[in-house]
Amino acid sequence: MAEQDACPHLDSIGEVTKEDLIQKSKGTCQSCGAGGPNLWACLQNDCPYVGCGESYSDHSTLHAQAKKHNLTVNLTTFRIWCYVCEREVFLEHRPALVPVPAAPHHCKATEQVPFFKLSLILNTIFLKNAQNEDELKPRGLTGMKNIGNSCYMNAALQALSNCPPLTQFFLDCSGLVRTDKKPALCKSYQKLISELWHKKRPSYVVPTSLSHGIKLVNPMFRGYAQQDTQEFLRCLMDQLHEELKEPLTECNMSGEGSDGEERRDGDRSPSEDEFLSCDSGSSSDRGEGGGAGDGELPVQDESQLLLSARKKKQSHYRSVISDIFDGSILSLVQCLTCDRVSTTVETFQDLSLPIPGKEDLAKLHSSIHQNLPVKTGVCPDSYGSQGWISYIMDSIRRFVVSCIPSWFWGPMVTLEDCLAAFFAADELKGDNMYSCERCKKLRNGVKYCKVLKLPEILCIHLKRFRHEVMYSFKISSHVSFPLEGLDMRPFLAKESPSQVTTYDLLSVICHHGTAGSGHYIAYCQNVINGQWYEFDDQYVTEVHETVVQNAEAYVLFYRKSSEESVRERQKVVALANMKEPSLLQFYISREWLNKFNTFAEPGPISNHTFLCQHGGIPPNKYHYIDDLVVIVPQNVWEYLYNSFGGGPAVNHLYMCAICQVEIEALAKRRKMEIDTFIKLNKEFQAEEAPTVILCISMQWFREWESFVKGKDNEPPGPIDNSKIGVMKGGHVQLKQGADYGQISEETWQYLLGIYGGGPEIAVRQTVAPADPDSLHGERKIEAETRAL
Repeated sequence: MAEQDACPHLDSIGEVTKEDLIQKSKGTCQSCGAGGPNLWACLQNDCPYVGCGESYSDHSTLHAQAKKHNLTVNLTTFRIWCYVCEREVFLEHRPALVPVPAAPHHCKATEQVPFFKLSLILNTIFLKNAQNEDELKPRGLTGMKNIGNSCYMNAALQALSNCPPLTQFFLDCSGLVRTDKKPALCKSYQKLISELWHKKRPSYVVPTSLSHGIKLVNPMFRGYAQQDTQEFLRCLMDQLHEELKEPLTECNMSGEGSDGEERRDGDRSPSEDEFLSCDSGSSSDRGEGGGAGDGELPVQDESQLLLSARKKKQSHYRSVISDIFDGSILSLVQCLTCDRVSTTVETFQDLSLPIPGKEDLAKLHSSIHQNLPVKTGVCPDSYGSQGWISYIMDSIRRFVVSCIPSWFWGPMVTLEDCLAAFFAADELKGDNMYSCERCKKLRNGVKYCKVLKLPEILCIHLKRFRHEVMYSFKISSHVSFPLEGLDMRPFLAKESPSQVTTYDLLSVICHHGTAGSGHYIAYCQNVINGQWYEFDDQYVTEVHETVVQNAEAYVLFYRKSSEESVRERQKVVALANMKEPSLLQFYISREWLNKFNTFAEPGPISNHTFLCQHGGIPPNKYHYIDDLVVIVPQNVWEYLYNSFGGGPAVNHLYMCAICQVEIEALAKRRKMEIDTFIKLNKEFQAEEAPTVILCISMQWFREWESFVKGKDNEPPGPIDNSKIGVMKGGHVQLKQGADYGQISEETWQYLLGIYGGGPEIAVRQTVAPADPDSLHGERKIEAETRAL
């Protein structure tokens, strides 16, 4: 492995010091004069060239191609790229891969421990340094150039960029951003984030690379037509999850809570008739599988509430996207005849909330006063921190609204009203009756839902756009929302493990215009100075919080708020600064440490992100283990372990010999299977008139092919020909129009011997030779017939 990853072109590097690179980073491109970020320095011996990257004219690549210089270094991240090997390479010497037992892995403590201490500072390492460097203009206030009706993309990216848990992951855990899936959108996003938060604070950047990648993923975004920002967000986060996801081990799944195997994905139908609500513009159905989930709940046409879910995602995978944005909802349906209750757990990444009209608000408030605890509108406690100006402005606005007829202004709607409408009980009766499994009949029922698990960042989508057959329109009603103290406790299931239930606003995306055309902007709170800014493409302007409160919100991002988590970080920083001598040093997951630094509820320590099930380092992760772990002193480890649990404790890093043997055995098996198949198939093709031709499902064959070619680590299950066969006359025959392939009997027997399954389906069987006696009898009958 180490030899395979070593770059043979490192010998061409001259003498380079970090001070030289820092000095070059302050310069400009020698070809076009473009400044940072994203400058690249040539590492060829005695070559002083510095060129721009893909954000400008990519002169660094043109220089490398013209001069045949192989290596270049990014002057922002100091990561090295080889144009010949077409991959990232490393200068430092990596530990040799040797079987267990092996020598201890010596990480550079002088590099790891300072990172640990600095990254625990409250506003994160990159933000704290930025504050020290320039208090007048903190980092993150970089605009994005509009590259042709791309305001929907720019607003969404700015809103995500101001979500600290996600941004710090891409800045401080950049070594974890690895993927072999095209178009490697996570790499483009990482590059964009590093430019937006660069210490040089550029006025704006051009998101060309990410725009190109998202168009490859989804053709909807090709061209220069205006698109919906919510659809872009879903598509982007889906792709980031797919590229960064990792399988959960059994240890991880046992620690994830009770929703491990009960999670369901899919959309539920909206009650668009009861509440004036709609899907986002240019929407598309993303759920695969209905809200019925486990079969208990039949899909009702426009009778349920909408839960926006990502495309079907296997529950035993996780990524930084699912860690930050995924929550779950407990959906229940009760039969009003037998009182049977069926439940379904559904995963959500954002909540699509209806905007109730005047009559709907009256019904909603009436039902709340009758059946539920009284719900607050705008959180009163938030005025203390927001100031009297906000309170006075809100009072004046409410007075003006009360004086103007509702047909002109519209009803006062709060975000809590939209949440209450989403989680309100829904009667199933008339044409919408519930099919009860116990009664075996259609019965009247009631459906309601509660939040089972709250996400770290809650994304809320207000359904402002409604699309009919002949026309579309926009709901422009003002929805008031709190900047601080959004309380989700009234909507929480009693089984929920979530302890922190209050949220503070991070960013809000607004749409100005009509359903046919308009413009997107974003209001975001800078995490360094706490000020609000308007991001309008390449222009960034500071605004007062009252401007944000009066905005026509479309998508809102809320972050869990917890003073306890702040105190925990401060305690750990104090322990790390004590510099107590300890006999043991502990390795801890860098990704979990990022959670501890940015999450209100980081959960148990999860060192299984860099360990295999045997307790060692998987061979495929060993060569970049320094990117996965951080060394912490004993007193810090003991405090974290006693506070959060999890683990396991790791004092020694070694490559797992068991996994290495399994990898070698797996490679041998794959080679054997594919070589045997090719041999048998060649023999089959050479037959002029095969006596037997058997069928195999192409769906199963494609899964097997992905496995033997190394694209999928999991082997396929038993051969499943059930979808290509049909029973006729007591025999299985090939279904007309089936997706199948033809193989020889020897190939079938070979695959069947390994995987089992069936059934066997033949399109041409052996013809039995004719019986001489029966043939003589037939001739005799034929002769007698001629005589007559």
